[in-house]
Amino acid sequence: MISAHLLVVYIAALFVVYAVPGPDMALVLQTSIGRGVRSGFAAAGGLGVARATHVTLSACGVAALLRSAPWLYDVVRYGGAVYLAWVGIQIFRSPVFALPDGGVMGAESRPLRTAFVKGLLTNLLNPKALLFCSVLLPQFVRPAAGPVALQMVELGLVLLAIGACFDVVYAIDAARIAGWMRAHPLAQTMQRWTFSAALIGFALRLSLD
Repeated sequence: MISAHLLVVYIAALFVVYAVPGPDMALVLQTSIGRGVRSGFAAAGGLGVARATHVTLSACGVAALLRSAPWLYDVVRYGGAVYLAWVGIQIFRSPVFALPDGGVMGAESRPLRTAFVKGLLTNLLNPKALLFCSVLLPQFVRPAAGPVALQMVELGLVLLAIGACFDVVYAIDAARIAGWMRAHPLAQTMQRWTFSAALIGFALRLSLD
């Protein structure tokens, strides 16, 4: 088992990481604002599955393979950059979501699986998320504290739980903001442009780093 002191330090590190704006945060906020809180939760679910995949792959040593094979890392990296840019462009081109009856466009008409898949691919196609797990988790593993596999499972579960908490907060807060934005078309336009530019910026950073 991981010591309480080490666990507190680990949780603090995760809080800092999840609080920093990134493509995951931008996607959850935009999805929840544009399609409703249920779609925001669906996107968060996709992110959670992707994070669980990254933790599992890190434990299996796949991250080490990416580090030793630059071409493979570049394939995943550029693929992720293209996908993020595509999502950003789709957000930029999307119509405003204010409706006469106060509903949110797409909250019911569009399947939740679309939001789930976007969340899944946004994180899954980011090799930095995998490398982050492979670098962070081993720092808090102590062979003398017990089975390494059990410690990795514990760290992975904490990572997923904290990530889910942040995503839920973002989705709920964004849905509340949507109520105000429905009455302000200019704010909707600025919101779409802002999140579109953010995702395209993240795509450029991912492709250039």
